[in-house]
Amino acid sequence: MADLPYSLVPLRTASPASQHSRPLGVVVVGAGYWGPNLARNFQRSEDWELRAICDLDVERAEGLARQYGVASCGSLDEALDTLDFDAVAIATPARTHHGVALTALGAGKHVLVEKPLADHWDKGSEMVTTAEDNGLILMADHTYCYTPAVQKMRELLLEGELGDILYVDSVRINLGLVQPDVDVFWDLAPHDLSILDYILPEGLRPDAVAAHGADPLGTGRDCVGHLSFDLPFGAMAHIHVNWLSPTKIRQMVIGGTRRTLVWDDLNPQQRLSIYDRGVQLPHRSPRAGAERREAAISYRLGDTWSPALPEREALGQMVAEFASAIRGERPPATSGASALRVLGVLEATSRSLQGSGAQATVNPAEGLRLEEPYGAPLVEEGALRQGAGA
Repeated sequence: MADLPYSLVPLRTASPASQHSRPLGVVVVGAGYWGPNLARNFQRSEDWELRAICDLDVERAEGLARQYGVASCGSLDEALDTLDFDAVAIATPARTHHGVALTALGAGKHVLVEKPLADHWDKGSEMVTTAEDNGLILMADHTYCYTPAVQKMRELLLEGELGDILYVDSVRINLGLVQPDVDVFWDLAPHDLSILDYILPEGLRPDAVAAHGADPLGTGRDCVGHLSFDLPFGAMAHIHVNWLSPTKIRQMVIGGTRRTLVWDDLNPQQRLSIYDRGVQLPHRSPRAGAERREAAISYRLGDTWSPALPEREALGQMVAEFASAIRGERPPATSGASALRVLGVLEATSRSLQGSGAQATVNPAEGLRLEEPYGAPLVEEGALRQGAGA
């Protein structure tokens, strides 16, 4: 089940270019769970003109299209034959992403894809390469990266406020719907993985992962899981996902040598907390004995503070980013390349599960022209500080 971020505030969003450029035309493919959210935000954005809704269930497509006074189609091919538009937004099952995206890219349309990018890494890499070869934008709808909290997390890490990262511990659990086509890792972990790719200075580039899952209900798919992998300089990341928890938790803890950051997405009063507390280890020679190293450990007990964050809808920011990328203002923050890095970790996770938790190598994406993480910021420098009281 897709995980809807907070701050669904009914705002009409626009990028600076909207004052000087015609609205871009978009067709939303998929009128199920996530398609209506995309359609609503495209319709509200001054950057976009929603042209049509496509779905194999024609009645469902017609029902959503009527809400916005746009055309409905039973397939993307029908839309391509009858309508003029610039981009396609895909909100269909992961197994269909590859075919729909290649059809759109082959017709010269820019593409936005719901997570995950595809159901297999080789399909995702073909999507990325095809977009690059045709000079088109392929962007992933990694919605959490467009929330004010995650943007602030990125800003803090970029500025070195936490110091060197020691660990990341993320929990995403709830009483959720067991999916018919994916396990709990493929359903929930893309959110955490895409966030890490966005906020970590090195991006999401583990060499290998180890995963353990369980299917206590006998559904045929893991409903509870733990995923771990190394980060640079001896650090470690751990992600816990669960469809069976009666309580819902959305929390990420990032520990650094200077400070620790806690993100609690379900706490609207204090989504981010920065703790000036932790273990203090003075630099010593690695040849020092264990006794001397233990004696050097001390604990830092400092202040805790919480930055004020603006409230705005993440999907509104995302569709504005898609328009900016198409207009050539900057590369998209959640590009096809970043989505492919997430997909590589997911596929390695599945291989680890098949190997009873043994480490599985992540596809290094050799030969693909994948840009480095940490591209242009989503907001102007200091904008989050200026808008903190909004």
